[in-house]
Amino acid sequence: MYALRPLLLLLLPLCPGPGPGPGSEAKVTRSCAETRQVLGARGYSLSLLPPTLISGEHLRVCPQEYTCCSSETEQRLTRETEDSFRGLVEESGSFLVHTLAARHRKFDELFRELLSASERSLAQLFSRSYGRLYAQHAPIFSGLFSRLRGHYGGASGGLDDTLADFWAQLLERAFPLLHPQYSFPPDYLLCLTRLASAADGSLQPFGDSPRRLRLQITRALVAAHALIQGLATGRDVVSTALKVSVSQGCSRAVMRLTGCPLCRGVPSLPPCRGFCLNVARGCLSGGGLDPDWGAYLDALLLLADRLQGPFSFELAAESIGVKISEGLMFLQENSVGVSAQVFQGCGGPHPAPARTRRAPASREEAGRLWTSAAEEERPTTAAGTNLPQLVWELRERLGRVRGFWAGLPLTVCGDPRMAADISQEAAPCWTGAGRGRYLPPVVGGSLAEQLNNPELEVDVSGPDLPTRRRRLQLRAATARMRAAALGHDLDLQDADEDASGSGGGQHYADDWMAGTAAVAPPARPPRPPRPPRRDSPGGKGGGGGSRHNQSRNRGGGTPVGFHIHPILILFLSALALLGPR
Repeated sequence: MYALRPLLLLLLPLCPGPGPGPGSEAKVTRSCAETRQVLGARGYSLSLLPPTLISGEHLRVCPQEYTCCSSETEQRLTRETEDSFRGLVEESGSFLVHTLAARHRKFDELFRELLSASERSLAQLFSRSYGRLYAQHAPIFSGLFSRLRGHYGGASGGLDDTLADFWAQLLERAFPLLHPQYSFPPDYLLCLTRLASAADGSLQPFGDSPRRLRLQITRALVAAHALIQGLATGRDVVSTALKVSVSQGCSRAVMRLTGCPLCRGVPSLPPCRGFCLNVARGCLSGGGLDPDWGAYLDALLLLADRLQGPFSFELAAESIGVKISEGLMFLQENSVGVSAQVFQGCGGPHPAPARTRRAPASREEAGRLWTSAAEEERPTTAAGTNLPQLVWELRERLGRVRGFWAGLPLTVCGDPRMAADISQEAAPCWTGAGRGRYLPPVVGGSLAEQLNNPELEVDVSGPDLPTRRRRLQLRAATARMRAAALGHDLDLQDADEDASGSGGGQHYADDWMAGTAAVAPPARPPRPPRPPRRDSPGGKGGGGGSRHNQSRNRGGGTPVGFHIHPILILFLSALALLGPR
């Protein structure tokens, strides 16, 4: 046994000792070869990277023990890890930005295509029904669709005024066609339109068609515009929110998480998952959009459902030609009574000179029936989608992102560059000080819980000003969409707006289903009554000529009983900017 002692003394240094504990990596290996290889591939100068571990007394962020980093290397790594963290957060939410942007584009394409299809359908039907008469007055109809596109795109001005102007122009063109034997100078036509737009609604040359068309088009356009605007706001707000503002404390914590393993000479050692969650939740605690995010998604889905239901944009677009044709038929069928009211209010017109008197329409043209075209397929976009399909896709995609902001730290820490895989949670990992297991508690994501974050000091007074502004934008879009789902336009508050009351939704839906059958014009208009003499007390320009009202209460309906006062917007702003901190 004594003879074997020298041999045992020689073999003792080669026997493995106890496993290394936290901070013992430097005692096991003093080489920086792995760190030099990784940082050299990133463009670091090898002259700044020592071949072996050196004293770390000069370090400001990483543990001041053995290190492979100089002060310059540590500063550069701090900037790079901060940039990597920003990029990873933005990358984690890129699918959300893409989802909102793609839905915005598809809905916008479909709504515009529906308007274009409606315009083409009207042109085809009216060309077949009215022939050269429609061709002569086609600019009136094309102008209407041009202004409807403008209102859909957010143009200023009231939609009620646009529709009232259209009916006034149509009346100025259609009424003289009923009386080719008379001359109607501009001042007489002005009296005619003033009489038709009088507040008492005594003269309704087109019957109930203007009111019904206004209800359908107004609600559908307001809802469609609010949906498109809401998707665009969400896209922009989310894109901005993902460009996180990194505090100094967050920057140092991210460096300890992903940069210090390089300085310690163990770049292949993954950070502990609990370590990552504490850092990510601390850095992202004040920049999310909860709780306004859930309310915003609910408003989007509510409005999308309305657009394929009671406020159907498809039915509204399809009804434009039907309602206009119904109005023209009403004017022809009731020309006797309408003419009597006009002649009484504006006086009798002068007979047209013989050389300018228009010849009556031919029997073939006068007897031509207005017939509806065969049922067409629903307009689709280039991608082959229609409104029900788009609404289904929106609901399916938004269901995936409802918990996005609460789960963003988990998404970030699911990246292998940020933390060890959850399946390797029992394996040794980087704790911030060395190899081992992460022992500090993992805190939740609320501001109250961040008071106990062991990795960085978090400002729990509330979101910063940019975040509050983003939340205010989201709340404003939510309020606008909720109002549009009730048939109101927050972008155009007008106390004189004429719309139906609380029961208008059912009547509105019934209106849309009515009038889809073809309406045949009479072969020959009834003979109008003989107008009064020009020198009568009701001569042109007197009496009814002064009875007019240019307000938007064109249809004689009752005002809406629900209006959102602008002070509500100010109140929302105050809540967002001065809310709980």
